[in-house]
Amino acid sequence: MTQRFDAIIIGTGQAGSPLAARLSAAGMKVAIIERGRFGGTCVNTGCIPTKTLVASAYAARMAQRAAEYGVVIDGQISVDMRRVKARKDEVSGRSSRGVEQWVRALEHGTVFQGHARFEDAHVVRVGDERLEAGRIFINVGGRALVPPMPGLDQVPYLTNATMMDVDFLPEHLIVIGGSYVGLEFGQMYRRFGSRVTIVEKGPRLIGREDEDVSQAVREILEAEGIDVQLNANCLSVRRDAAEVIVGLDSAGGGREVSGSHLLMAVGRVPNTDDLALDKAGIETDARGYIRVDEQLRTNVPGVWALGDCNGRGAFTHTSYNDYEIVAANLLDNDPRKVSDRIQAYAMYIDPPLARIGMSLAEAKQSGRKLLVGHRPMTRVGRAVEKGESQGFMRVVVDAQTQEILGAAILGVGGDEVVHSLLDVMYAKAPYTTISRAMHIHPTVSELVPTLLQDMQPVPSLK
Repeated sequence: MTQRFDAIIIGTGQAGSPLAARLSAAGMKVAIIERGRFGGTCVNTGCIPTKTLVASAYAARMAQRAAEYGVVIDGQISVDMRRVKARKDEVSGRSSRGVEQWVRALEHGTVFQGHARFEDAHVVRVGDERLEAGRIFINVGGRALVPPMPGLDQVPYLTNATMMDVDFLPEHLIVIGGSYVGLEFGQMYRRFGSRVTIVEKGPRLIGREDEDVSQAVREILEAEGIDVQLNANCLSVRRDAAEVIVGLDSAGGGREVSGSHLLMAVGRVPNTDDLALDKAGIETDARGYIRVDEQLRTNVPGVWALGDCNGRGAFTHTSYNDYEIVAANLLDNDPRKVSDRIQAYAMYIDPPLARIGMSLAEAKQSGRKLLVGHRPMTRVGRAVEKGESQGFMRVVVDAQTQEILGAAILGVGGDEVVHSLLDVMYAKAPYTTISRAMHIHPTVSELVPTLLQDMQPVPSLK
């Protein structure tokens, strides 16, 4: 027997759950399918649990630095990893339970727990249930990429998801991957007390960023005792008793790193390989991401793909914005599209890196005439007062239009400060909108107008 709905939503991540609520509120009969924990990656293995762990690691670091602030701590500082994990589990679990209670309480919603697979363009099977709808929304997220690597199948390893189960302190954590996930976990566990080695195939960390940003991040991590190994262009793994040995070079006698635990943090893949998309005729690209247009419609009429599985963003905020775009087009007669949004993201090492719009290198490649403002955090009073003066702020402006093209803030509070710049970019207002503003003292934000008052011309690439 087939159950008929107005809409089927596959996945309860940051796009699926609010969309279900909007459609239900509009009077549509909605089927909501979830095969695992409610809330998706962000709530269960991503932002919320990892940033909860980052907070514990920050507390540990501040305790270790207490003497710098004139605070005396008698006795040895230690980290109880079981309590750290328990705190993380409570924060994450509360969020997941909240999402589940929300979608189960929807007036016109019905929750199905199980794995969804397409039978045709408008029919989805979940176990013994056969569901049909004229509109189907795919919000299945992604998972850690585990690429082929000699010896990896013979060695136990962790991913961002299985790290959530760790309630002990690894003696020496080897992290393969020098980007956002790897660096956050690396610094976190170094602060908890592990030895940490970060291994990156490329010539520098976070290769998508400007070179000076990459170098500054490396210096921050190395100052805390993290070993950074770059140019590891021929990785292999093997066991040696209780140790994990990571080979960094192909040549005999090449570099090796020996550790107690291994974390694979080399990227993400979409959860699209087991949905039977071919039966619905839904197209994917070579990496498995579902192809969508500017309004997140797939090639099959009546089917949309939202969130990490569509390759148009890999963050909670892009997923939620996907929901807003779809809801606006379907329910509000508001033709929003993906290209309306400005690239924005943050890396939550300490201090955080916030990035919006173009990097300096991208702006130079565009051929525009540029103005650039740069200010080290050592010249930001609030950062100095807090004893957290690592990093810098940079803003890139189009010299002709005076519009902000992008910014990088690597520094305390940068993940919040950057939004004043982002909002001006959305308003398409000139940078002088902020440079002439009066901000509150003492804050990190107060130096943004000062930074913008000292813009210097930078030659573009021809």
